[in-house]
Formats: sequence, C-alpha cells, structure tokens
Amino acid sequence: MSNNVVTKAGGAIVRLSQSLRVQLLCWVLLTLFGAIAFNLYDSFWSADVTAKLVTDRTLLASARVIAEAVRVDEGGNVQVDVPPAALEMFDTGFGDRVFYKVITAWGNLVSGFPDLPLPAVQRAGEDRAFHGADVRILMLDHPVVGLPNDGTISVTVAVTHNSQYAMRRQLWLSDFSKQFVLVFLASLVTILGLQRGLAPALRLRDAVRRRGRNRLDPLPPEMVQSELRPLVHALNDHMERVQNQMAAQRRFVSNAAHQLRTPLALISTQASVASREDDAARRDEALAALRTSTRQISRLASQLLTLSRAEPGSRRPRSDATDLSKAAREILETYAEEALKRNIDLGLEADRSVVVEGDGTMLREMLVNLIDNAIRYSKADGRVTVAVGQENGHAVVTVWDNGPGIPEGEREQVFERFYRIMGTESEGSGLGLAIVREVVDGAGGSVSLGAAEGGGLVVTVRLPL
Repeated sequence: MSNNVVTKAGGAIVRLSQSLRVQLLCWVLLTLFGAIAFNLYDSFWSADVTAKLVTDRTLLASARVIAEAVRVDEGGNVQVDVPPAALEMFDTGFGDRVFYKVITAWGNLVSGFPDLPLPAVQRAGEDRAFHGADVRILMLDHPVVGLPNDGTISVTVAVTHNSQYAMRRQLWLSDFSKQFVLVFLASLVTILGLQRGLAPALRLRDAVRRRGRNRLDPLPPEMVQSELRPLVHALNDHMERVQNQMAAQRRFVSNAAHQLRTPLALISTQASVASREDDAARRDEALAALRTSTRQISRLASQLLTLSRAEPGSRRPRSDATDLSKAAREILETYAEEALKRNIDLGLEADRSVVVEGDGTMLREMLVNLIDNAIRYSKADGRVTVAVGQENGHAVVTVWDNGPGIPEGEREQVFERFYRIMGTESEGSGLGLAIVREVVDGAGGSVSLGAAEGGGLVVTVRLPL
C-alpha cells in the first residue's frame, strides 16, 4: 500500500512539474519571494537603526533632564536631585533597567553608579555590557552655572535593550505582515492571470480535439494571443501538408488501381483466348502476349513498391557508401543483352570512383530507372551514354539518349506519378522519373532535364558527396 502511495505521489509530482501553469507560477513566486526576502532583510536592519535612533534620542533627553537638575550650593558643592521623569521615560512596559552616572569635569562622582563605563564619543549611543546585561549607553557634557571657569558636568545614562529589541521586532513584524499580504495577493493575481492567459491555449487544444480525423481545415490564428499565433500557423502548415499528402496518396491509389486494372483485364482475356485456342501457333502467340503482359504488370508492381519505399519516412535512414561509377557499370551490363537486340550503343564515362553516402538500394534504383528510361525511349540503332563524375563538391550523374526527348513545357510534369507524354509509343508506367525525383530529394540532391544535341534527352542528377 505504501509503495502505491509513493508511486502515485511521484507521478503527481512529475505531472505538476511538466505543467506550464505550475512552471510559470513557480518562476513568478520564486522571483517574488527573492525580492521579498531581500526586502525583509533590509527592513530588519532599517528597524534596528530606527530602534537605536529612538533609544538614543530617549537617552539624550534623559541625560539633558538630569543635567538641568544639577546645581551648585553656597559652599561650591555640586548636587543633583534626579527628576523621576528622567527615568520614567524608559518605563515602556518591557522591564528595562536604567543606569546613570553624573561626574564633574575633574572626575568627582556626583550621583549614580560609579563603575558605569563612559562611551568614547558624547551624544552618540554605544552598546556595552554592564552588570551582566547588554545596555545602550550615551554621555552628555553640560555646563553648570556656578562652577569656576564655566565648568561642565558629564551625565551618562544607560538602559537595557528590552524596549529597543521590542520596538525593532514590532517594526519588522509589521513590515513582514505587509509583505505576506503582498505575496498572497500577488499569488492570487498570478493564478488568475495564468488562468486567463492560458485560456486561449486550452481553447486551441479543445478545438483540435473536437475535430474529426478527416477535418484538416486551418484554425483561426485570432483565437490565441500574438505569441501563440506562430504555433497556430505551424499547425495550419502541418495540416496543409498532411492534407496534400493524403490527396496525393488518394491520387496514387486511384492511378495505381487504374494502371493495374487494364493489364489485369488484358491478362485475363489473353489467358481465356489461349485456353480456347486449338491452333498451336495461335495458342503460342496468345501465351507470348500473356507473358509480355505479365512482365509489364510485374514491372509496374515493382516500380510501385520502389516508389513507396522511396517516399520520406517509409524506410529507416541508411548511410551506405555507394560507388556510383561501379553501380552504373553493373547496371549497364545487365541491360547489355536488351541493348544488343535493338542495336543500341551503350557507353559509360567514369574515369574514377565517385562515392556518396546514402541509401545504397535506393541509389541503385535511381540509376536503374534512369538507364531503363533511356534505353526504353531510344530509337533502334541509337545510343545511350552514362557519365559519372564530380563537380563543386557534388557527384554528377548524366544520362544521354537520342530518343524523342521531352518538350520543355512538360519537363516538370514528367516527374509526376503516372504522367506520360501523349503520342509516345514505348511501353511505360510513368513512374520512372517519379522514382528518380523521390530518391534524389531524399538524398538531398537535385535532378534536371535538358535537350541533347541532335535530339534526345539529357538527365542530370547532382548528389552531395
């Protein structure tokens, strides 16, 4: 039971420590308590100075009253009758003891405690110890009429600290109570301010929670304070990207279904024709067409899989060292037989290794689609040249062909999925350049299209080394 209580308490503390409201309140109170602690320290010393000043003024007044009561009799003797008022002014109800001493200028004791110490400076209070008690002591030199050579007498008055400390304590406690009320009111105002200040953020949270999973329209930035509006704009941008991605996925699924429906229907028809055909030659022709259609749909499925793997976030990031020159040579070798059938001259210009960091599988798929597209759209007796090199800290892969090329107005559109130029005779799915763009973007590079000399297409890919 105790372990569960401790666990729950720990969880509650963690949740509170992660609360923005609690964090802001703690920072405000920490600053406030720090300022108040300094103020209380300062007020303590101010109260102490004030209490000492009041005590010194009382001591001075008492000494003056005693000094004014000093007289010289007919025989030249100095006498004093201490007025009761001189001592009663210290009767504040805190049990203070009062000591005094009156002496002449030549050191004779007139009245009081002979062993009462004298302060170093007159009219300035000092803290001393006397008869086992801490006292505040003050001395006053006062002229007396009747003494030769304008003689003076010294009156020293001392009082214990009870009244002084009580005054200091009362002054400090009064200031402390005011500070405590200030902290309480400031805390209350801070909590109310945090409630009102965080209300728009909570409304934003509720607005997001109430939305259905398919609702991605932008949130109004005016619903929160100006400091939080960048967050709303970021949420709106994110929802717009998600909406665009969802729309792209829907288009992709629709286009993929459309692209797969035709060859699948054709395969079904060709299989039916082959099964009904009695003539061996026609049956072989139907089976050959069936094999061709099967290869086409197999390639389409392979390209769809490659495209899905090339999309951001679909694969764990990899950092392979890939030699583009070696990879291009190996891929050209696999296409050599097909190029020979169509009498296409395959060429490779790669004098040295060009190594890049990235997903090796995807980089090879990029080269496969570039070379496959070039061979597929090249004319019979044509040529396809692949060049791999380095330029300004980038690996550069260039593929030339002498096919029909791509009109300048459609060079950006051909990177869209399933886009095909009208009038092309070659069999293709319209995914090759889309795959190339996804791979190049994922590797932080760029791809561009241009016209080759004498007709044809030049594809240039730049990847950071």
